[in-house]
Amino acid sequence: MSVVRNKDEDGLPQNAATRRHRGFTLIELMVVLLIIGLLAGLIGLEVLNRIEEAKITTAKQDIASLREAVKMFYRDNGRLPDTLEDLVVPPADLSSWKKCLDEDRVPNDPWGFEYKYEPGERREFLVYSLGADGEVGGEEEDADIGLEPEEELEEF
Repeated sequence: MSVVRNKDEDGLPQNAATRRHRGFTLIELMVVLLIIGLLAGLIGLEVLNRIEEAKITTAKQDIASLREAVKMFYRDNGRLPDTLEDLVVPPADLSSWKKCLDEDRVPNDPWGFEYKYEPGERREFLVYSLGADGEVGGEEEDADIGLEPEEELEEF
């Protein structure tokens, strides 16, 4: 007399050992998903911090370029521009104007706000960004950029 055992689709006997190795259990899947989620969260935070650092660096580089363009405008025209737009669009009162920026318009800061420009008396001026919040003051990515004291400007 032979014993008939239940067989699966492959013709192999069904028992606890073969069923166990067919796939992942729900707990195993949950543990893997939890680990993936933790890693993604940690990496995501680092990436977001790097993006903010990159925006601050970009703003500092833009401000340096705009300051050089203002100095070039001064050398070419004998006066400071009234606005940053004077660097790319000729003011009505200047006949010998030269474009001071390569772009067709003054760039916005990395957060989408316009760079601020304040001409002072004589040759002093400020070019700055108000940071991510677009308001005066703040810390970290909300901090104003370009308002830190400069060394004495030599005659340009």
